[in-house]
Amino acid sequence: MSETELQTAIWPSIPAPDDSVLPFQVEALGVRGRVVRLGPMLTDMLERHDYPPAVEGLLAEAVALTAMLGTSLKIDGKFILQTKTDGPVDMLVVDFATPGRMRGYAHFDADAVAALAEPGERVPQHELLGSGYLAMTIDGGGAEDRYQGVVPLDGETLTDAANTYFVQSEQIPTEVLLCSGELVEQGAEGGSGWRAGGIVVQHLPDSGNPSPIEFDSGIVPEGMDAPVAQEDDSWTRARILVQTTQDHELLDPTLAAERLLYRLYHEDGVRAFTPVDIERHCTCSRERVSEMLQQFDATDLADMVKDGQIEVTCEFCNAFYSFDPKDVGV
Repeated sequence: MSETELQTAIWPSIPAPDDSVLPFQVEALGVRGRVVRLGPMLTDMLERHDYPPAVEGLLAEAVALTAMLGTSLKIDGKFILQTKTDGPVDMLVVDFATPGRMRGYAHFDADAVAALAEPGERVPQHELLGSGYLAMTIDGGGAEDRYQGVVPLDGETLTDAANTYFVQSEQIPTEVLLCSGELVEQGAEGGSGWRAGGIVVQHLPDSGNPSPIEFDSGIVPEGMDAPVAQEDDSWTRARILVQTTQDHELLDPTLAAERLLYRLYHEDGVRAFTPVDIERHCTCSRERVSEMLQQFDATDLADMVKDGQIEVTCEFCNAFYSFDPKDVGV
C-alpha cells in the first residue's frame, strides 16, 4: 500500500464500514495485521441457502478468514479456501477474487448435523468438521502463478487450522482469531442477521526488529528435533494483546474496527490504512452455464433431462437455470 494511502491519525477520518477489511500496522512492535467485519454481505450469502445455524456459523468464519487473507494478495487473482473432511460438514469452499468479490458454500449431511445438538445449542466446530484437511490456494491465472498450502484438520477449529497453516506453510509468526454470530432484532433501532469478525496479526520480516523467534544454543532437550524457540519481547507483546480480543468486540456493529485497534495497540502507535470493501459476487450466469452444458456429450446431456428440461442450480448462490435440451445440443 502506498504512502499516500497511509493514515497519519490513529484511525482514518471515515471509519471502516461493515463488509470490509481494515489493514493496520504497529511499527513499534514490528507487526502488521487486518481486521475483518462482515454483516449484510454475509447475511445475503447465507440466506440464499437453507443451512442449519451451526453450518451457517462455520461457513461465516470461513468467509471471514478468506476475506482477511484474500485482501493481502499482492497480485490480481483468486484466493480459495477449501476443507475436505469426514465430518457432517464434509466440504467448505470460499472464493475470493481481487479486489474484494466473494462467494462460498457448504456441503453437509443434514441428518448428521441435526443429531449433534438440540435446536439452539452451539455445536463445536471439530464435531462438524471431523478429520481431513484445509487447503489454501493462491491462483494468479497462470500455471506458474499457483500456490497451495495444505494443513490437517483433525479435532481443530478453523482458527486452529489457520494458525497451523502459518506455522507450517508460511513459517511467519502469526496469530489469527475468528468468530461469528447471529444478531436478534431488538427494538426499532435493532438489527438482525449474521455477522462474522476476525483479526490477524503477523510479524514483519523486514521491520528492522529482531527476529521474533530466537533459538537457544546448546543441548537439544530429549525427544525434540529442534532447538527451543524463545519469542522476542515485541512479538510476545503483540500476540498477547491480540489474544485479549473478545468475540463481542469483533461482532459488535457499534464498535468500529479502528476503535478496537486503539483499545489493543494505542500505547504502541497503531496505524490504520484504507479499508478494502467486500461484496458478494457469483460468477455464474445463464451464458456460462449453457457453455458448461455444451461441453458434455449428447448421452450425458440426455440423462440430465427431467420433465423435458435440463435444470441447474448454482451451489454458490443458489441461482436456478432451466434449459430446453435442444438449446444445449440434445
